[in-house]
Amino acid sequence: MARYYIADLHFYHEALNDRMDCRGFASAEEMNEYMITRWNARVRKNDEVVILGDLSMEKATLTMDVIKRLKGKKMLIEGNHDRYLREATFDRSLFEWIKSYAEMHDNGRKVILSHYPVFCYNGQYKLTDKGKARTYMLYGHVHNTYDEALVMKFQKETRKQSRPVYGRDTELSIPCNMINCFCMFSDYTPLSLDEWIEVQKKREAEV
Repeated sequence: MARYYIADLHFYHEALNDRMDCRGFASAEEMNEYMITRWNARVRKNDEVVILGDLSMEKATLTMDVIKRLKGKKMLIEGNHDRYLREATFDRSLFEWIKSYAEMHDNGRKVILSHYPVFCYNGQYKLTDKGKARTYMLYGHVHNTYDEALVMKFQKETRKQSRPVYGRDTELSIPCNMINCFCMFSDYTPLSLDEWIEVQKKREAEV
């Protein structure tokens, strides 16, 4: 069993093909089929996928049709566009759970899960004995917009800062490990935490 993460798929959101994301598909139907194919090429029946919000822009019936075609055990962090959840006809049992915020463990590391970026997240300062991060903040919502550029800038500036630590003569740099699991950053494929860390490293190197 593996665990994967992904955000802001926006099934059925026609406007994202020529505005904001400029995804470039000929239609929402073409986009939907591509995203389903990418998902199912990676995810197996017993794998877990945490969706960090904004799964679908459609109403309950069509959204349920998509969810049933996606492999794996699906967990949802509710996003601002997941309005189908308010419909009485939506079958919530299609998800293992639905939450607005969650904290989980992934191979000895804590993951903070929110649709929205959390700048001062729980466990931010915790490091391993070798100085590696023990906590990662995973989010969505901002896609690849100016807001995401500001989040990246915030992380860079935060890591330049240092703070006093009780019992130490020298100050320590402030860790900040926030990862936008935006679907376009992974070509619409759910990725593991380690894979998202590598995606983040490459993105930061390009800034």
